[in-house]
Amino acid sequence: MPGSRFLLTALAVAMLLAGCAGPAPSAGGGVPDSERRNAGPKRITAAIHGDPHTLFHTLNPASRVRGIETLEQLVNAGLSLLDKTGNLLPQLAEQVPSLENGLWILLPDGGMQTTWRIREGAQWHDGTPVTADDMLFTLQVAQDKELPIFNNAAYDLIESASAPDQRTLTLVWKQAFIEADTMFTTLRALPIPRHLLERAYRDEKATFTDHVYWSTEFVGTGPFKLKEWERSSHLIFEANDRYVLGRPKIDLVEVRFITDDNTLAASLLAGAVELTLGRSLSGEQALEVRQQWRDGNIDLSYENWIAMFPQFLNTNPAIIADARFRRALMHAMDRQQIVDAFQPGLTTVAHSWLSPNQPDYREIEERNVVRYDYDVRRAGQLLESLELTKGADGFYRDRSGQRLNVEARTTADDDVRQKTLFAIADYWQQAGIGTETVLIPRQRAADLEYRATFPAFELVRQPQDVRGLRSFHSRYTALPENSFRVTGNRTRYMNPEWDALVDRYFMTIPKPERVQIMGEIVRHISNEVLILGIYYNVSPTLLSNRLVNIGAAGQGATQAWNAHLWDVRG
Repeated sequence: MPGSRFLLTALAVAMLLAGCAGPAPSAGGGVPDSERRNAGPKRITAAIHGDPHTLFHTLNPASRVRGIETLEQLVNAGLSLLDKTGNLLPQLAEQVPSLENGLWILLPDGGMQTTWRIREGAQWHDGTPVTADDMLFTLQVAQDKELPIFNNAAYDLIESASAPDQRTLTLVWKQAFIEADTMFTTLRALPIPRHLLERAYRDEKATFTDHVYWSTEFVGTGPFKLKEWERSSHLIFEANDRYVLGRPKIDLVEVRFITDDNTLAASLLAGAVELTLGRSLSGEQALEVRQQWRDGNIDLSYENWIAMFPQFLNTNPAIIADARFRRALMHAMDRQQIVDAFQPGLTTVAHSWLSPNQPDYREIEERNVVRYDYDVRRAGQLLESLELTKGADGFYRDRSGQRLNVEARTTADDDVRQKTLFAIADYWQQAGIGTETVLIPRQRAADLEYRATFPAFELVRQPQDVRGLRSFHSRYTALPENSFRVTGNRTRYMNPEWDALVDRYFMTIPKPERVQIMGEIVRHISNEVLILGIYYNVSPTLLSNRLVNIGAAGQGATQAWNAHLWDVRG
């Protein structure tokens, strides 16, 4: 949708919301928002771009419904949590295990041991103490092959688990694993209450994930408790007086479910919504809203990157497997112009697989990244080195006279990616590379074999969290023998040396050595052009000027990582 039409529609809806609509559902009944803010409990009104079915993000595969991961962090807590810079902070636990504090021990046989001590007074929302037995129960469910709802390779690395007492948990690991300290966090799965779910797990395993606990009867340990949930409309959280890090400053958080872009923008402009949670409007749409929103602003964070993924298995045409050809494609694109056209002032060209959110990004990028600036002449030289010749029609042909042609796909449900795809195709065609664009229809988007066996390139949004690096390993390649159900290695690049490098990274505990290995990984990705990065994709958080201590998400963290510190002015 063109930007001007989006804003005009949003403004029209905003006028209707402000002038005609009655007060939206709220814990304060029919009292207008403005009056409630000046008297009574502190309250904020937020929105997510989806209609949640659960408050446990693990039951939301591939983040299918936006915002659930943020709702989960409002009502539940882990042994530790990630702040917006990617650092782990203790939450239910007294400390995060580390080599320095002695809670992370490297064993002589190559294994490890990690220990957590649960804070005294940690409680579930119903007042039941949080114990090490809850962690053991969570681990039991996570490792149950008949119930693979957690589906995380980290659980397979655990040799044993024990609870010396009700506040102490010890895990023994089969091998070194750099993310052992992230157990029982949003990166794996947050703890689940044994006293509420053990019977259902034991007696009703077939319907365990359908239990009402996961939604309308959710009991967590986080800063807020579930007070009210009206399906397809809204939910309300209230402050948890027993939260281990202190009672929240906000008393009530109302979250409205808004799936339409225009309605969400209009609700912000009309003052009916003060905060967006999770991925909502695009960066371009957020900028348009900010221009008209006197009472609010936007905060941006790098969410993932827009990148072109080449096919390395049964590639067509075969020349795509040659790194020189992929380098030529990089030089043929004016990626800065693409950024200026579709993400003006919001982001930068993606020269590196590593996200700018990563703490060591700048040091690693400067030393290890091969850059491919826009240079049509250099692109031509690389193509000619492959014995391609340009025909009278301006397009390259191989030695047999066959015109070079590649297919480039993306899904049909993302306006930004579609526009980016067409721009890339135009640059490649100008450079003499025939390019056919394909928009994957919604009905084929879930076809695993079709998605895995694209012939040439697919443009996608892809997270750059180093914790997801493991998915680039050959073992996560979708193949006929695994019915294409194994996912992660989107390019299907299979190289023993590459696999060994990835394995070495995840088994290297000392950080200086690990950073050095990450440099080798980044260098390999950029030198071999395993992925054609276009630009870093930003996620905007729209927020009212009256909100305090609330901002965009960070590296692995949601906006709710510090929810107990959220506040309002005045």
